[in-house]
Formats: sequence, structure tokens, C-alpha cells
Amino acid sequence: MLRWLPALALLLATPAFAQMPHMEGGRLIVDGKPFLIRGGELGNSSATDRAWLRPHWQRLKALHLNTVLAPVTWEAIEPEEGRFDFSSLDWLVEDARANDMRLVLLWFGSWKNSMSTYVPAWVKRDGKRFLRSTGEDGQPQDILSVFGMATRDADARAFAALMKHLKAIDGDRHTVLMVQVENEIGFLPTAREHGSLADAAFARWKGGEEGFTAHHYARWANAVAEAGKREYALPMYVNGAQGRPGKLPGEYPSGGPLAHLMQIWRDAAPAIDMLAPDIYFPNFAGIVEGYAVPGNPLFVPEANQAGDPRAPANAMRAIGKHGAIGFSPFAIENIADKDRLGSFYAMLEQLTPALFAARARAGFAPPVGFEGAVDSAPQTATLGGYALTVGFVDPWTPKDKQEPAEHGGILLWLGGEDYLVAGSGITVTFGPRIGLDTVEEGKFVDGKWVAGRKLNGDETHQGRHVRLPPGQFGIQKMRLYRY
Repeated sequence: MLRWLPALALLLATPAFAQMPHMEGGRLIVDGKPFLIRGGELGNSSATDRAWLRPHWQRLKALHLNTVLAPVTWEAIEPEEGRFDFSSLDWLVEDARANDMRLVLLWFGSWKNSMSTYVPAWVKRDGKRFLRSTGEDGQPQDILSVFGMATRDADARAFAALMKHLKAIDGDRHTVLMVQVENEIGFLPTAREHGSLADAAFARWKGGEEGFTAHHYARWANAVAEAGKREYALPMYVNGAQGRPGKLPGEYPSGGPLAHLMQIWRDAAPAIDMLAPDIYFPNFAGIVEGYAVPGNPLFVPEANQAGDPRAPANAMRAIGKHGAIGFSPFAIENIADKDRLGSFYAMLEQLTPALFAARARAGFAPPVGFEGAVDSAPQTATLGGYALTVGFVDPWTPKDKQEPAEHGGILLWLGGEDYLVAGSGITVTFGPRIGLDTVEEGKFVDGKWVAGRKLNGDETHQGRHVRLPPGQFGIQKMRLYRY
């Protein structure tokens, strides 16, 4: 008996799945280390055909992605009730591994973009058992009702089966990092659904219509997530479709996981690890601010369409300022081979170990309003006791040859007087009586800094600033001093 005690103690100290991907201190931990998602989300139908997707993997790898967000649909895995077909998941995981890529799965269950188009035919055709929502006019809608408990239970069973199978094929490999529960939940075209069950529940509700809708969608998502986590407790999140300014609930997907409804969602869905914004509007910075709150790790799973020239700047602001765990443009398979995102992700790949090891960090990019107005005013930060100012209008490039909204950077305090600055199109200046001891450009190779040119003279404007030119991404290391 005694000879087994050390082995038993080790087993208890390190359970079989202790190192599965999980959230810890606001970070995504994978294989025991912090992980930053350099992601891209596939189009809705791109993961339905293995042969169609096959040639895209190497392109995505060449763009320095480390994670692909891919849908897995209820209709595909449970074509007949109780009969599961996981072949679409199996080959997706196999091909991701073969290309040294991680996955985030998107569960298209009862709702996708507020509609119910990805449910199996046996659900679609049985409106008596699987309740439809009812409009204000009393007419049924081709949208599943959030009050249909038989639907919720069937959705949860299918999701649990998916997670159980995923654990069996990937529990020791951790190809899949996280799972999205449903997709852009929210009710259209009114603030809440109607019908006898919904109206009776609303009569008992103490609050407004959108809060009512949010509460019930959150409870549904929580039930599905709980069922899945009982099988395999990966991090799970929900994503929210944003509304345009001035629009009323129902003119955007009412009750979804939006920033102004976060407390309702948190209260009703404790099994959900984070609420994440899908951002297709220009006011990226303002939307992110609403989600970057204590207790809600920031993840941007749909950051506009792939090819958005502002994507790198938005990512640097989200990661550097708010500690985002990842960034992912949509329809990534459509991106051009030489898109700027690839150069940015290559730089971010180098920078990531230093990012996690830094004593402090900041991220910068010009905020853009909903109508497209760019605020290119300099921004400031104090790191390690030194005040720094970041400008977005390059002093050595004609103004008509640059786009400040595409400029941005990440600033890291390494400790002492040492800093890293990474990005494109920014100029860093300093507070009074702060000078530049040394500035060098370089890169990280296998996690170690390899210095290139030592910059001085014209390259630092005679010691006045550190400059990262527009049109390219770079990293510079600087040491400051006081005089």
C-alpha cells in the first residue's frame, strides 16, 4: 500500500485534465502557459467540406494564424434524433493538427444570428414539440421559442454529446481551446417574443422587455453550457451582434450578450466564461470599452471582415490596453495572401512571450467614431514611472500618404529603464528630462531578443523620439534615463 502513496499523491496533484485549456487571472491558459489567439473565423459554410477547406490551411498558416474559429452545426452532428455523426468534427480536428493550428469551435445550435436555420430537420418540422416564437401579430415565426423546454433539452443533449466526443478525441491534445455557445443570440424584429408562454412570463417579470429577453436567452445558454461542461469543461463564451446608435431593441438583436446587458447575462449564465463582441462597425474602440470590464476577459471573435486595413491597429489597442486574449477577423479564408494582417501577426508572434512577461503594458490606436471620424490626437501612458506619449501622424511622411486610423502600437515595460515598443506608424516621445540611453531595432528568435541596428541621430530625431514608420511593422527596444 505504501509504495503506491507517492504515485497517488502525484495523481491527486495533477488530475488527468488539469492542464486542459482554461481561464486563469483573465488569461487563456493552454498546456500550462498563457496563450494569445492570433485568430481568424471561417465563413459559415467553409467547414462543411473537407476538400474545399484543405487548400486554405497552408495559406492561413503562412499568415501566422495560430487558431481558426470554425462552426460545428447541430444539423450535421445529429441528423436523426439520438443518432450522432461526428465525422465533420473529426476531420476538422485532424486537419488543424496536421497544420499545427488550434481551434475554437462555434456551436450553431438553436440560434445563429437570431434565426434557427442550423437545427436538424427533425426539429424544424416538429413545431408542436419544438415551439416556435410568436410575433406581436400572433403569427408563428420560423424562429425557435426560448420558452420551448423540449428544444432547450435537445440542444443541450446534442452539445453534451459533442463535448463528450471532443474530450475522447482531443482531451490529451488540446487542439480545441474554447467553444462558443450558440451564435449571436438575440430576438428580431421586436424586443421580445410573444405568445401565451412568453406573455405569461413577462407579466411576472419586473423590468423591461429587452432585459426579459436577455434573461431567458442567458438561462438557455447557461443550460447548454452546463451540459457541455459536465462532459468536458473547456472555456465557453457567447458572442453579441452590436446595434447601431439610436436603434431600439428588435431593430438590433434584442437581449443578446451586449455590454449594457452584461449584468443580466452574468447573473443568469454563470457557466459562460465571457461575453464577446462581434464588431463590424467603425467604432471598434468604443464597443470594446463596454466589454473590457473586471470579470469579463476580452475576446474579439469577429473583428469585421478579413482584409480590414484597421484590423492590426484595433488588435494592438485591444491586446495592449485591455489585455485581450485574442483577436479574429471574419471570413479569414477570403483574405489576400499579402494582407497586412499576416505581417502584423508575424510581429505579434515574436512579441507574445515578452507581452506575457512584461511588468506593464499599454496599447494605442486612434479611436474612430461610428460615422468614421478619426481622433488622431496623441495618447499618453505612464509605465515604470516614465511618462510616454504616442503620436499617430508620422512626422516624416506626407499627410496625404498615410492613414492614421491604421497606425497603432503596443508598449511594454520590461523592468527598470527598459521598454519595448512594437507597431506601425507611431512616434513615441517622453516627459520632461527623460532621455534615450539606447534604441535598437530587432526581433525575437526562439523567444530571445536579437538586436539589429542601433538607432541614433536622424533615426531618433537626435534623441527626441522613437519612431516606427508607417507601412511596416517593427519592434524596437529602448532604454531611458533621467537628466
